[in-house]
Amino acid sequence: MVNVEKSENQEFLEKSINHLEATGFEDIKADFEGYETPKSYIRKGHDAKITPDIVAVKNGRKYYFEISLKSDKPRLLKTKWLFLDTLSRMNSNRFRIITTRGHYKFTDTMLEDINLSNKEPIKI
Repeated sequence: MVNVEKSENQEFLEKSINHLEATGFEDIKADFEGYETPKSYIRKGHDAKITPDIVAVKNGRKYYFEISLKSDKPRLLKTKWLFLDTLSRMNSNRFRIITTRGHYKFTDTMLEDINLSNKEPIKI
């Protein structure tokens, strides 16, 4: 999710966090009340910060989660996803996309555009 849209989608963010807790994830960090904020990364040459929506640990492995909802800024979202995917592969972590009904087609199209079609979104 792009920072501008985070305030509009707090309800889905909370639902995603609850789903992850129920499936055994621990040490959850999210930009949400009651949780620690995940580490931000600054893009060189830009003032933009890239912050994963949710970071969690399961079986000793770190997972980065991005929430995929229809966006007015798909290019910025693609950049963020590519960066997080690369970061997770560099450190032997995992990168996952979380989406919900009504946003499946948008998510699949975005993943195809950036050649991440091997990623299977988590559907809540």
